[in-house]
Amino acid sequence: MAVLVTGGLGYVGSHAVKLLVDRGIEVVNLDDLSFGHKKAACGSEVVIGDIGDAALLRDILVRYDIDAVMHFAAFADVGESVKNPQKYYINNVSKSLVLLQQMMEAGVKKLIFSSTAAVFGEPQVVPIPEEHPKNPTNPYGRSKLMLEEILNEYDHAYGLKWIALRYFNASGADPSGIIGEDHKPEHHLIPIVLDVALGKRESVSIFGTDWPTPDGTCIRDYVHVTDLAQAHLLALEALESGAQSNVYNMGNGNGYSVLEVISTAESVTGRKIKAIPAPRREGDPARLVAGSDKIKRELGWKPEFPELKTIIETAWRWHSNHPDGFGD
Repeated sequence: MAVLVTGGLGYVGSHAVKLLVDRGIEVVNLDDLSFGHKKAACGSEVVIGDIGDAALLRDILVRYDIDAVMHFAAFADVGESVKNPQKYYINNVSKSLVLLQQMMEAGVKKLIFSSTAAVFGEPQVVPIPEEHPKNPTNPYGRSKLMLEEILNEYDHAYGLKWIALRYFNASGADPSGIIGEDHKPEHHLIPIVLDVALGKRESVSIFGTDWPTPDGTCIRDYVHVTDLAQAHLLALEALESGAQSNVYNMGNGNGYSVLEVISTAESVTGRKIKAIPAPRREGDPARLVAGSDKIKRELGWKPEFPELKTIIETAWRWHSNHPDGFGD
């Protein structure tokens, strides 16, 4: 079996690649290095290039006799998407259409899509079920919802079978310490907080302290990146076994506030973390927590690292041992 992983040198993608390689599955890793790192290849075959390059995609799909695609390549900064929506629609939608076209021409009809719970917008019910109304509050969430809708139409028209996994804050690092989170610039809360603990930043900004939550700060899902990667493998196994197209929400069921993350990080690191209140960011909902009952029931997903403390411990191990990330 051969799997093409787009964005496989990035954070979540590299963790999925590691699990695939560990299982002896041939992996072709396509990444443009906008957020990826060559040292995160984990033994996969690496091709540096753009998912919007039709000729390159055609060559990969045919030359490596690809059976399925895991699609991680996307921009994912909510704030940036509000300021520059064109960038997100071009990369997350238009270039994904190029990928789908080449898949159809090559006869590759299995896709695992890394989606987001941002497709829901401000939730009416928490935890959020799969059937919850979709009303994204930012272009990033809308771009992911657009592709979900496109995939549904490709199933009906062309027989493409796909599974979308909706999650929010991928967190932590592989327990082996081989790979972890390294974004430049970094926009995820946990690594920013740990940078403060390491002395690489003076403080962390809290975007809004007057949200309608118990402590006034935003509440988000934090799911261990290895658990997310495992879900992608379960989805691939389901499609290989003939499963129909589907979508699954993934979350911890409760969510944690910004202040809870900072407090837990202080406990794990043993260091004081300076936090400064800042204005709310446009496009941010107050509380986003996805339920995971469906994927646990249908695919047998069982998180190995469900606790925030454990998530931050693995992240701290990576960041403290790799203060400059992958160093590239």
